This record gives sequence, C-alpha cells and structure tokens, in this order.
Amino acid sequence: MEARVIRAGFRQALRSNRLNRIQQFQPRRFLATEVSNQFDITPAAPIAFGSDSIDSPDGPDYGKLLPRLRIVPASPSYFTGKPDFTDDFLELQALTFKYATLPVLPPGQAPRVAWKTHAQYSRGNGENVKSSKYSKILELLARLNYIHPSLVPMEVKQTLQRYMRDVQPFENKPNPIIIDRHGRARAVGRRKSSNAWCYLVEGTGEVIVNGKSLSQAFGRIHDRESAVWALKATSRLDKYNVFAVVQGGGTTGQAEAITLAVAKALLAHEPALKPALRRAGVVSRDPRRVERKKPGKLKARKMPAWVKR
Repeated sequence: MEARVIRAGFRQALRSNRLNRIQQFQPRRFLATEVSNQFDITPAAPIAFGSDSIDSPDGPDYGKLLPRLRIVPASPSYFTGKPDFTDDFLELQALTFKYATLPVLPPGQAPRVAWKTHAQYSRGNGENVKSSKYSKILELLARLNYIHPSLVPMEVKQTLQRYMRDVQPFENKPNPIIIDRHGRARAVGRRKSSNAWCYLVEGTGEVIVNGKSLSQAFGRIHDRESAVWALKATSRLDKYNVFAVVQGGGTTGQAEAITLAVAKALLAHEPALKPALRRAGVVSRDPRRVERKKPGKLKARKMPAWVKR
C-alpha cells in the first residue's frame, strides 16, 4: 500500500515538472496596449521665429536666419572625391535628354570632330579618369554631334566646344597642286624616312631620279615598278616625264615616296583619275613603320632559341 502511494506521488511530481517546462518554453504573446492606457499624443507647438521670420513685416533678419540654414551643394556629386567627371557626365546626359527630340543626321553623315583624348581630358581635369568612364562621355558627345547643324542649340555648341581638341585635323586642307607656266606639276611624297620631290610634265615616258635613269637609281625591278606604279596603273607611262629628287631612307622607301609624289602630280593634270589611283592604293601615304628591336630579342618579336627550350 505504501509503495503504491509513493509511486503515485512520484508520477504526479514528474507530470507537474513536465508541465512547468512546457509552459517555460512556450512563446510569449505580445499584445498591443489598449488605447485608453496610452499617453495622449499632441503635435508640437509652432516655432515662433519672431522678427527674424521671412514673413515678418520688417523683413527677414538674415543674420539670425543664417545659423539655421542648410547649405545645399551646387553639384550633385559634391561628396565624391573629385566631382569634375561626374558633373561633366551629368551635364551631357541632361543635354541629351533635353534635346532628344531634335532631328538628327543620317548615320555616318555627322561632322567629323576630333575629341580630346583620354590623357588630355584627365590632365585638364586633374583627375585620373578610367578609360571606360571616358568612353561614356564620348558616346554622349557623338549623340549630340548628330543633331542637325541648322538646329543645334547654342548651349550644345558651347558644351561640345569644351571637349574638342585645339587643333582639328579634319579641317586641314592640303594646298592644291598648281601646274606652272611650263606645264609642270610639283608634288611631295614621303615613305618611312624617305622624302621625294617630283615634277611631272607631259612627255614620252622618261624618268630621271637624282640625275640618273630609273634603272641606274634602283637596281631591283620591284623598286622600279613601284616608282612609276601610278602611271602604270592608269596607262600613262608613255604620256608623262618624271623628274624626281629623293633623299633619306633606303631604296624601297625612296621608290614608294616617288610613287606617292607622282600620284599627287598626276591628279593635278587629270583629276578624273582619282578613283583609279585610289583602287591602285597610291592616293594616301602608307603610315607603316619598321618595328624596332625589343630588348632581349633577336628581332622585334623573335625570341632567342635558348628561351624556347
């Protein structure tokens, strides 16, 4: 009997302990406080500025208002390290949005403009701007440059002028080659470090280079053909005489310099031959140069044999 009573008391103690643990770990419920128990919320009293108020009949006293003023930066990028680039970008972007509805020129017909290079822009602003960022400015400049010239606003013209180079190479026009009273057209040609001055006159196809015949001046057949290639490509070998003076560089450079000079002089006699000379590739100067030898290499790009091993 006593053992049965002890076991029943022990079970009741365990049951009560288990219930206490369950109640201990139950989440508490946070109920909102009744409205009647909350404090009454009332708005703050209006600020009385007194005589320094803007609406004061005596006028505002700016000396007293100044401590309470909040200065707003003029630039939206005031808190950046160097806001010049951001200001320029935002200005161009605003102009693009403002005049987006103006008529534009067809693709490829915009005026050719030489913009400032990345180095010139960074040096002018005193800021190390990344090239990827400057390319965004160039895109906006190109878009504004496509606006029809007769409708470009003055503020767009002034803004574009700030990004143009001081010297515009596209505005440079070569001096026209004039035929003198003796029927000679004088032209200058250059290739690598060679310079050639040529006189082209109607004749029987004679070619004199530095007082020598063509075969004496150039030993290679390739150089001889290069010197008169402009005449050969237009079938004018037996219609003009060439008198050339060359200096500097090697024989290949001298021959190709004569080619360019003869082509220029031939255009003075017959301007209609320009398409044929352009197809022959002798209208513009060849800008290629010999690549110089790099330190540690046998040639400009060739590595020594022991390095490849």
